[in-house]
Amino acid sequence: WIGIGAAALVGVYNLMGGNRFISGMIMGLDVAPIAIILVMMAILLVLGMFLDWIGVAMLTLPIFVPIVEQLGYSPIWFGILFAVNMQVSFLSPPFGPAAFYLKGVAPPEVSLKDIFVAVLPFIALQLCVLFALLFWPNLAMWLV
Repeated sequence: WIGIGAAALVGVYNLMGGNRFISGMIMGLDVAPIAIILVMMAILLVLGMFLDWIGVAMLTLPIFVPIVEQLGYSPIWFGILFAVNMQVSFLSPPFGPAAFYLKGVAPPEVSLKDIFVAVLPFIALQLCVLFALLFWPNLAMWLV
């Protein structure tokens, strides 16, 4: 249902010219392109905390990818950033599904709070990787 709703929302959004409006508005800003990418990453991080990655992809990528291309960045690089960002969301509370999977196989004395506290270093590592990929794009693109 999320996929159908997201596809309908993006379809109507594009038909009404929303993508051209947002692209024009963002491209008219007098900020560094990396600042726009950082805002996109923050939006993806917040959405990833509450939605499944498929819903986030269907809602944001049709809007973000054309802007990324207009900024002069590679859409492949942005796709890698998206994947790393969604990996953070798999662990992050309140809906981190990986934490709930771990709770399902953990002994009964291990609480969900213990698991969420234990994954914080992994979230920090993934955020470090995300920032490294942001500021050194060649790390993500050297195989391509």
